[in-house]
Amino acid sequence: MAMSGTYVAEVPLKGSAEKHYKRWRSQNNLFPDAIGHHVQGVTVHDGDWESHGSIKSWNYTLDGKPEVIKEKREIDDEKMALTYFIPKSKEGCVCKVTLIWEKRKEDSPEPVNYMKFVKSLVADMDDHVLKGQNKA
Repeated sequence: MAMSGTYVAEVPLKGSAEKHYKRWRSQNNLFPDAIGHHVQGVTVHDGDWESHGSIKSWNYTLDGKPEVIKEKREIDDEKMALTYFIPKSKEGCVCKVTLIWEKRKEDSPEPVNYMKFVKSLVADMDDHVLKGQNKA
């Protein structure tokens, strides 16, 4: 029997919810330049950069090892939900990260390191968003 679960974390951010949402929704191509120590490449596998249902391939590094993952886009512009950014003020927001997982093999470890990775990626992207806001 496969084991599955859900991890949820909130990452407080200083950049605006609108700027973060824009980066995560349609500007993933900027990630390698902004946070290349985490993400080395993002390509569209099916669809386009902005459409609901698009599939993107992410080349990233986790625990010093290169990995690739494909993710399918589910977008809700009204709620700014892709990765859900909850505006708390004009100057900041909270990114609610939800990782739903299922093991392929019983003896595989739970993906705790992936959640740590995503939280770190989100926090590092906040620095990039803030630099962009300060230039505007």
